[in-house]
Amino acid sequence: MPNEDEINREAERAEDDDDDAPDEWDKRIFSTGCSEENAKLNDCFREKKDWRACKDEMEAFKQCWKRQGNDDRTDSKNA
Repeated sequence: MPNEDEINREAERAEDDDDDAPDEWDKRIFSTGCSEENAKLNDCFREKKDWRACKDEMEAFKQCWKRQGNDDRTDSKNA
């Protein structure tokens, strides 16, 4: 019979496995063709806690978004 530590480790492993599976958000980001740029932008914000400090990453994401034709696909407008 497994002890409490073994049960907890198994539960943590199951949670980790769930985190690795792409969810709806991940699928949408991957479909844009800009998931790498999106990850870099999010990493920058997490690190600096200020979007203004992530202008280069934001510009790279915007350029990728346009290159991939996502404005037309999502009916985005340049604001």
